[in-house]
Amino acid sequence: MPGTGNPNAPLAGELTPAGHRLIARVYFADTDFTGVVYHARYLEFFERGRSDFLRLAGVHHIELQAGKHGEALAWVVRRMEIDFRAPARIDDILTIDTRTESVSGARIFMAQKIRRGDEVLVEAKVEAAIIGEGGRPRRFPKEWIAAFRPADAADPA
Repeated sequence: MPGTGNPNAPLAGELTPAGHRLIARVYFADTDFTGVVYHARYLEFFERGRSDFLRLAGVHHIELQAGKHGEALAWVVRRMEIDFRAPARIDDILTIDTRTESVSGARIFMAQKIRRGDEVLVEAKVEAAIIGEGGRPRRFPKEWIAAFRPADAADPA
């Protein structure tokens, strides 16, 4: 039976008091031959959540590449820890919650959850960084710090 969620949510999700929330449907292409979401696809759902969080916070990948901050910048995931609890299945409606835990220099630490209704299916801890054209870490532009400041709100879910 498909999971619950708001199918009318905005395409890029929404900012919440705790961070960001995105709704996504599981399609056939996300599953293995049994109709269960293939484990690597959860990384893609998490990436969509982080990318849309950045977009709504005013940080756009195209502007980073164009050198708006003095040189071309890029996001890289440095480390990710994933806890698989239960599988998602074809046609499920998933909620991807993303929140900032801390920002330090060139690094941001985020917590993410994928839920079907109230059931947590997958959790991730993510360390991402900003790098310059030569691949060296760069500090976050000052105007981003407020956008990524960890929320005082309780953990979503």
